[in-house]
Amino acid sequence: MKGSTYRRCSCRDPKSGKELGSACPKRNSRNHCTYSIRQELPPREDGSRRSFARGGYANLKAAQADLDHVRALLGLAEVDDPEGVQLVAAMLAEVSGEKLPLPDVEETRRRLRAGQDLIGSLTVAEWLDRWLAGKRIRKSGISRYETDVRVHLKPHIGHRRLDRLRVSHLSDMFTAITGANAEILEQNAQRRAAVEELATIPWKGVEHRARRKVLKVAIDAMPPFRRVTGPATRQHVKATLRAALNDAIGQQIITFNPAAHVEIDPVRKPKALVWTDERVAKWEQTGEKPSPVMVWTPEQTGAFLDFVAEDRLYAMWHLIAFRGLRRGEACGQPWSETNLDRHALTVTGQLVQDGWEVEASEPKTDSGFRVVALDDDTVHVLKRHREQQEADRAEWGSAWVNTGLVFTQEDGSWLHPGKVTDLFERLVAASGLPPIRLHDLRHGAATLMLAADIDIKIVSDTLGHSDTRITRDIYQSVLPHVGKSAAEATAKLVPLQRKAEKEEQVRKAAKEAKKAEKAKAKGKKKGKAKKAARKG
Repeated sequence: MKGSTYRRCSCRDPKSGKELGSACPKRNSRNHCTYSIRQELPPREDGSRRSFARGGYANLKAAQADLDHVRALLGLAEVDDPEGVQLVAAMLAEVSGEKLPLPDVEETRRRLRAGQDLIGSLTVAEWLDRWLAGKRIRKSGISRYETDVRVHLKPHIGHRRLDRLRVSHLSDMFTAITGANAEILEQNAQRRAAVEELATIPWKGVEHRARRKVLKVAIDAMPPFRRVTGPATRQHVKATLRAALNDAIGQQIITFNPAAHVEIDPVRKPKALVWTDERVAKWEQTGEKPSPVMVWTPEQTGAFLDFVAEDRLYAMWHLIAFRGLRRGEACGQPWSETNLDRHALTVTGQLVQDGWEVEASEPKTDSGFRVVALDDDTVHVLKRHREQQEADRAEWGSAWVNTGLVFTQEDGSWLHPGKVTDLFERLVAASGLPPIRLHDLRHGAATLMLAADIDIKIVSDTLGHSDTRITRDIYQSVLPHVGKSAAEATAKLVPLQRKAEKEEQVRKAAKEAKKAEKAKAKGKKKGKAKKAARKG
């Protein structure tokens, strides 16, 4: 196909405004004109012509180099590959029209063979928008992805070309996120100090009112309170990007996922600790919890259930404490899947929060669909709860909302999971017991089952875990008496010489004590005999 380089003068006639072209008197000057190139491209599928054109080259050598570059790109597609020919031609036409840099020949060859877009102009932000639009998961999951994209990914790497995203770019992003935490903490501290100072200024008095006004203006000008981006959130951001880039690989847009190779701080999951007497005493002194995840002892769990025995949602607290249902599962449990005659319920759904909105959803995982066995006492509690609900239904009459759920508001409508958590925290505070979260009742149920020597597989199935390792790693908080029994049983398995020596010493000491006791008794007997002889 035809192609050429040529000189071009852009001077114009001052009167007509037209280009002078070959009539320019300075055209023959060595540095006056620039060079341009034009290369004929394969016609479009409808037969119309198209070409690659570019100008502004300072010399013939630079113009010829780009013309050779264009021809090399045209040569990538075989003659017997009409689709490839059209793809390369369309790419060159777009590069010419958008005045984009000529793509690398070898990179274009690789993309052509892999069936990828020949022009990698798609940005990370554009791909993330496309990826989110195609996700088909529950609304709360989409919201979490959208937050990661909006707050972290787009601001830091959204402008970068998707095909040129590197591990170093992601390392820089997470370094910047971590560095911003220090600024957030400082700004939060400044705002908190100003708010606390405002609270100390009296309302009355001209000076005080003026001072309060100044402080309010200063507080309004400060950034709002913000949460720092902790290790768990950073890991979630990484997971979101990794999933998005994996899908891009699946669609043959890119071939490498840098999110799979970037290293960030690992998340250390807090271990569940039991509220022992020593920990309770320290909490009463300092108000600090030893761990974010705390578990009550059986005695403390019993004390709480006794305290809330008259609460309208007692059956819910009882069910979570003994059978380990998740909050959303308990809120979304229907009567149709609760068979009290057979002492079992089937978890088939849950109520989840999206922001503050509530929606019905399937269980968290496939293993969340499960049958949970019920003990006699729990069945009795649920029957009594059902009787109370029937009484409420009769009282509300036509205003009753027939959701068919086991646990509802007074009018039968859905319980809000967030409000359930708030109520639980108020009840715990009122009981005087050391604080735990509502989810920690689930931890406690797992701990109780394991302490009762229930097989780990049964415990895992009851909780809805996909793997028994999850149960062991997260929920196996050892109760004090269980740990003591295990320690004693272990110690007895190892024969030690010093143990035998100690046992011999104990036997000797006991023998000597017995001897001394006999001698003492014998002495007392002789003393009585002498005393009797004197009297006689």
